[in-house]
Amino acid sequence: MRHDGDTLHLEGPVTMETVPALLTGARAACRSGATRVDFATVTEVDSAAIALALELKRDARERQAALSFLNLPPGLHKLVELYDVGEHLAG
Repeated sequence: MRHDGDTLHLEGPVTMETVPALLTGARAACRSGATRVDFATVTEVDSAAIALALELKRDARERQAALSFLNLPPGLHKLVELYDVGEHLAG
C-alpha cells in the first residue's frame, strides 16, 4: 500500500489474509487526506476486498469526507454485483 497525495494505491492481494493488516493503514491514509483508493496494482481479490471498501466508505461518510474507488479489477466488479453493494460504494 502506498499513499501518494490524495490517492491510496493498494498493491498485491486484497484478501482475507491481507485485509486485517491493510485496514488500519488504509483508514489512516484516508483520514490523512486520501480521497481516492486505486486498485490498479491489486493482483487478487476476494469478498474481504468488499468489506475493506465498505468500511473505508463508512468511515468517510462518518467524517463527511469524499471517497472514491478507481480501477476496480474485474473480479471485484463481479463481487460488487453479486453482493449488490454498488450503491454503497458509489460517489
